[in-house]
Amino acid sequence: MTMIRMRFLVGAIMLVALAAFPILSQEEGEMSFFITSMGPGDGANLGGLDGADGHCAMLAQAAGAGGKTWHAYLSTTGGGGVNARDRIGSGPWHNAKGVQVAANVDELHYSNVGLTKETQLSEKGEMVNGRSDDPNQHDILTGSQLDGTRFTDGEDHTCGNWTSNGEGSAQVGHHDRTGGGAVASSWNAAHGSRNCGQTDLQATGGNGYFYCFAID
Repeated sequence: MTMIRMRFLVGAIMLVALAAFPILSQEEGEMSFFITSMGPGDGANLGGLDGADGHCAMLAQAAGAGGKTWHAYLSTTGGGGVNARDRIGSGPWHNAKGVQVAANVDELHYSNVGLTKETQLSEKGEMVNGRSDDPNQHDILTGSQLDGTRFTDGEDHTCGNWTSNGEGSAQVGHHDRTGGGAVASSWNAAHGSRNCGQTDLQATGGNGYFYCFAID
Protein backbone atom coordinates (compact mmCIF):
# COMPACT_ATOMS: atom_id res chain seq x y z
CA MET A 1 0.00 0.00 0.00
CA THR A 2 2.86 2.37 0.78
CA MET A 3 4.35 1.88 -2.70
CA ILE A 4 0.99 2.48 -4.39
CA ARG A 5 0.43 5.66 -2.39
CA MET A 6 3.93 6.81 -3.30
CA ARG A 7 3.24 6.31 -7.01
CA PHE A 8 0.00 8.28 -6.76
CA LEU A 9 1.85 11.06 -4.93
CA VAL A 10 4.59 11.23 -7.55
CA GLY A 11 1.98 11.31 -10.31
CA ALA A 12 0.11 14.13 -8.63
CA ILE A 13 3.32 16.15 -8.23
CA MET A 14 4.14 15.71 -11.92
CA LEU A 15 0.68 16.89 -12.96
CA VAL A 16 1.01 19.99 -10.81
CA ALA A 17 4.47 20.70 -12.25
CA LEU A 18 3.22 20.35 -15.83
CA ALA A 19 0.35 22.71 -15.10
CA ALA A 20 2.72 25.28 -13.66
CA PHE A 21 5.31 24.94 -16.45
CA PRO A 22 3.44 23.80 -19.58
CA ILE A 23 5.37 22.25 -22.43
CA LEU A 24 5.05 24.09 -25.73
CA SER A 25 1.84 22.80 -27.25
CA GLN A 26 1.69 21.38 -30.76
CA GLU A 27 -0.49 24.30 -31.85
CA GLU A 28 1.87 26.91 -30.42
CA GLY A 29 4.96 25.28 -31.81
CA GLU A 30 3.66 24.19 -35.22
CA MET A 31 5.81 25.49 -38.07
CA SER A 32 4.50 28.69 -39.62
CA PHE A 33 7.73 30.20 -40.98
CA PHE A 34 10.70 28.92 -42.94
CA ILE A 35 13.32 29.74 -45.54
CA THR A 36 12.96 27.61 -48.62
CA SER A 37 15.51 24.80 -48.66
CA MET A 38 15.59 25.13 -52.45
CA GLY A 39 14.36 27.61 -55.02
CA PRO A 40 12.58 26.71 -58.26
CA GLY A 41 16.03 26.72 -59.87
CA ASP A 42 15.41 29.47 -62.43
CA GLY A 43 17.02 32.38 -60.62
CA ALA A 44 14.53 35.02 -59.52
CA ASN A 45 11.93 33.76 -61.98
CA LEU A 46 9.60 32.27 -59.41
CA GLY A 47 6.53 32.25 -61.63
CA GLY A 48 5.28 35.45 -60.03
CA LEU A 49 3.66 35.53 -56.62
CA ASP A 50 1.41 32.57 -57.43
CA GLY A 51 4.40 30.45 -58.37
CA ALA A 52 6.30 31.46 -55.23
CA ASP A 53 3.29 30.75 -53.00
CA GLY A 54 2.90 27.37 -54.66
CA HIS A 55 6.57 26.59 -54.03
CA CYS A 56 6.12 27.43 -50.34
CA ALA A 57 3.08 25.15 -50.18
CA MET A 58 4.91 22.30 -51.92
CA LEU A 59 7.86 22.42 -49.53
CA ALA A 60 5.58 22.73 -46.50
CA GLN A 61 3.53 19.73 -47.67
CA ALA A 62 6.68 17.64 -48.04
CA ALA A 63 7.70 18.64 -44.51
CA GLY A 64 4.33 17.61 -43.04
CA ALA A 65 2.96 21.15 -42.66
CA GLY A 66 0.64 21.28 -45.63
CA GLY A 67 -2.56 22.00 -43.75
CA LYS A 68 -2.02 25.77 -43.91
CA THR A 69 -2.16 28.57 -46.45
CA TRP A 70 1.41 29.60 -47.24
CA HIS A 71 2.54 32.89 -48.78
CA ALA A 72 5.98 33.96 -49.91
CA TYR A 73 7.38 37.10 -48.29
CA LEU A 74 7.74 39.04 -51.54
CA SER A 75 6.74 42.51 -52.65
CA THR A 76 5.79 43.49 -56.20
CA THR A 77 5.78 46.87 -57.93
CA GLY A 78 3.85 48.77 -60.58
CA GLY A 79 0.08 48.76 -60.99
CA GLY A 80 -1.39 46.34 -58.47
CA GLY A 81 1.90 46.12 -56.59
CA VAL A 82 1.72 44.60 -53.12
CA ASN A 83 3.72 44.83 -49.90
CA ALA A 84 5.32 41.67 -48.54
CA ARG A 85 4.23 42.61 -45.02
CA ASP A 86 0.59 42.57 -46.11
CA ARG A 87 0.77 39.02 -47.46
CA ILE A 88 1.84 37.05 -44.41
CA GLY A 89 -0.99 37.19 -41.87
CA SER A 90 -0.75 38.56 -38.35
CA GLY A 91 1.49 36.07 -36.53
CA PRO A 92 2.85 34.74 -34.30
CA TRP A 93 5.25 32.65 -36.38
CA HIS A 94 7.34 29.65 -35.33
CA ASN A 95 10.16 27.86 -37.08
CA ALA A 96 10.38 24.11 -37.69
CA LYS A 97 11.76 23.57 -34.18
CA GLY A 98 8.81 25.36 -32.54
CA VAL A 99 10.80 28.50 -31.69
CA GLN A 100 8.86 31.75 -32.05
CA VAL A 101 10.65 34.12 -34.42
CA ALA A 102 8.16 37.00 -34.19
CA ALA A 103 4.87 37.68 -32.43
CA ASN A 104 3.35 40.01 -35.01
CA VAL A 105 4.07 42.09 -38.11
CA ASP A 106 5.47 45.07 -36.20
CA GLU A 107 7.87 42.94 -34.16
CA LEU A 108 8.96 41.21 -37.34
CA HIS A 109 9.96 44.51 -38.94
CA TYR A 110 10.89 46.88 -36.12
CA SER A 111 12.36 44.65 -33.42
CA ASN A 112 13.12 41.41 -35.29
CA VAL A 113 15.50 40.25 -32.55
CA GLY A 114 14.13 36.73 -32.95
CA LEU A 115 15.45 36.49 -36.50
CA THR A 116 18.95 35.03 -36.49
CA LYS A 117 20.86 32.50 -38.53
CA GLU A 118 20.08 29.95 -35.80
CA THR A 119 16.32 30.57 -35.82
CA GLN A 120 15.65 31.21 -39.51
CA LEU A 121 15.57 27.56 -40.50
CA SER A 122 14.43 25.76 -43.62
CA GLU A 123 11.19 23.76 -43.68
CA LYS A 124 13.35 20.72 -42.86
CA GLY A 125 14.52 22.34 -39.62
CA GLU A 126 18.01 22.84 -41.04
CA MET A 127 20.21 25.91 -40.81
CA VAL A 128 20.72 27.74 -44.09
CA ASN A 129 24.27 28.57 -45.17
CA GLY A 130 25.45 32.02 -44.13
CA ARG A 131 28.36 34.30 -44.97
CA SER A 132 30.82 32.17 -42.99
CA ASP A 133 29.82 28.99 -44.85
CA ASP A 134 30.82 27.59 -48.23
CA PRO A 135 28.94 28.30 -50.38
CA ASN A 136 27.49 31.49 -48.96
CA GLN A 137 23.69 31.48 -49.50
CA HIS A 138 22.56 34.21 -47.13
CA ASP A 139 20.87 36.43 -49.76
CA ILE A 140 17.12 35.87 -49.41
CA LEU A 141 14.81 37.30 -52.08
CA THR A 142 12.27 39.85 -50.80
CA GLY A 143 11.90 42.81 -53.16
CA SER A 144 11.11 44.84 -50.07
CA GLN A 145 12.17 47.83 -48.03
CA LEU A 146 13.08 47.62 -44.33
CA ASP A 147 9.46 48.01 -43.23
CA GLY A 148 8.27 45.29 -45.59
CA THR A 149 6.74 47.64 -48.16
CA ARG A 150 7.31 47.70 -51.90
CA PHE A 151 9.58 50.13 -53.72
CA THR A 152 7.94 53.04 -55.56
CA ASP A 153 11.00 54.62 -57.23
CA GLY A 154 10.35 53.08 -60.63
CA GLU A 155 13.47 50.90 -60.49
CA ASP A 156 13.43 47.12 -60.72
CA HIS A 157 13.79 45.61 -57.26
CA THR A 158 11.77 42.44 -57.95
CA CYS A 159 13.28 40.97 -61.14
CA GLY A 160 10.20 41.88 -63.13
CA ASN A 161 7.84 40.95 -60.31
CA TRP A 162 9.52 37.55 -59.99
CA THR A 163 9.34 36.58 -63.64
CA SER A 164 12.88 37.37 -64.86
CA ASN A 165 15.93 35.11 -64.90
CA GLY A 166 18.06 37.59 -66.82
CA GLU A 167 18.22 41.37 -66.68
CA GLY A 168 17.08 43.26 -63.59
CA SER A 169 17.70 43.13 -59.87
CA ALA A 170 16.02 41.85 -56.74
CA GLN A 171 16.24 43.33 -53.27
CA VAL A 172 17.52 40.70 -50.84
CA GLY A 173 17.96 40.36 -47.11
CA HIS A 174 20.66 38.58 -45.09
CA HIS A 175 19.19 35.85 -42.95
CA ASP A 176 22.43 35.71 -40.93
CA ARG A 177 22.26 39.48 -40.36
CA THR A 178 25.81 40.15 -41.60
CA GLY A 179 27.79 40.85 -44.76
CA GLY A 180 27.97 43.66 -47.28
CA GLY A 181 25.42 46.06 -48.67
CA ALA A 182 23.70 49.28 -47.63
CA VAL A 183 22.05 47.63 -44.59
CA ALA A 184 24.10 44.47 -44.08
CA SER A 185 22.33 43.43 -40.87
CA SER A 186 18.87 43.53 -42.43
CA TRP A 187 17.02 40.24 -42.80
CA ASN A 188 14.84 41.64 -45.59
CA ALA A 189 16.52 44.67 -47.23
CA ALA A 190 20.32 44.44 -47.33
CA HIS A 191 21.06 45.21 -51.01
CA GLY A 192 20.14 44.50 -54.59
CA SER A 193 21.19 41.40 -56.50
CA ARG A 194 23.46 41.26 -59.56
CA ASN A 195 20.88 40.58 -62.27
CA CYS A 196 18.30 37.81 -61.91
CA GLY A 197 19.77 34.55 -63.22
CA GLN A 198 20.63 31.61 -61.00
CA THR A 199 24.38 32.06 -61.46
CA ASP A 200 24.00 35.80 -60.84
CA LEU A 201 22.25 35.18 -57.53
CA GLN A 202 24.88 32.65 -56.53
CA ALA A 203 27.70 35.06 -57.42
CA THR A 204 26.43 37.61 -54.92
CA GLY A 205 25.84 35.15 -52.08
CA GLY A 206 22.42 33.67 -52.76
CA ASN A 207 20.69 30.71 -54.31
CA GLY A 208 17.16 31.86 -55.09
CA TYR A 209 15.80 31.21 -51.60
CA PHE A 210 12.91 33.18 -50.08
CA TYR A 211 10.87 33.35 -46.89
CA CYS A 212 7.55 31.54 -46.45
CA PHE A 213 4.90 32.40 -43.85
CA ALA A 214 1.67 30.63 -42.91
CA ILE A 215 -1.16 33.15 -42.97
CA ASP A 216 -3.60 31.02 -40.93
